[in-house]
Amino acid sequence: MRHTELHRAHRIGWLRAAVLGANDGIVSTSSLVIGVSAAHTDIHAILVSGTAGLVAGAMSMAAGEYVSVSSQVDTEQADLKREELELAENHPHEVNELKAIYIDRGLEPELAQQVAEQLMNHNALAAHARDELGLTEITTARPLQAALVSAMTFSLGAALPLLMVLIFPYLPLAQVNQMITDLTASNIMPLITTVGSISLLSLMLLGGLSALVGGASVLTAISRVTFWGILSMGITASVGLIFGTVSG
Repeated sequence: MRHTELHRAHRIGWLRAAVLGANDGIVSTSSLVIGVSAAHTDIHAILVSGTAGLVAGAMSMAAGEYVSVSSQVDTEQADLKREELELAENHPHEVNELKAIYIDRGLEPELAQQVAEQLMNHNALAAHARDELGLTEITTARPLQAALVSAMTFSLGAALPLLMVLIFPYLPLAQVNQMITDLTASNIMPLITTVGSISLLSLMLLGGLSALVGGASVLTAISRVTFWGILSMGITASVGLIFGTVSG
């Protein structure tokens, strides 16, 4: 009989990369936009800075994910080669290793011996990879998948605050069209408030969605991303205000 229960563990790899990419795209680009805006910069400079941040961030995410996950793959492959060598050189010892693992998990010694021998006869390397090293097909690292997913979701997340900057002049806010012509002094607040609010709402939606997909607590996920989003935007805005004041 085939195992038909629905589990979410197979989503761990791409879900982690997707959530990390989208979250980083929203937080870093909205923080960049807010920080540059707080320095009393015009919209053209804000868009140029934000676009450069999107491209650089997407490439950084892709490269970082690929390198880090590739390192994980190298480690996994090295462990598997070591197991292959040990299986070829000392097969009885490897059977005893599995037996000890199964005894620790609650099996009687006699049954543990039988299970170890049968699994070793079926596929010795797979048995040791799973039960000794903790490696399965579900948890196997996939560098290219992680890199592409991270870059794509980062770009999507980063595009949101940039889109808000683009459409900001057309939003039906009081006196906003007049303020747009010169984002100086107190006139920066409408843009900062709009970008910050939409970005935080998006982070909350992303956190809740990722929790639902992964079967985790929605409230915990939303609280976590909201806290770090507010902290990042707040610190970046403060830096922009300081430099804007100094340069002014």
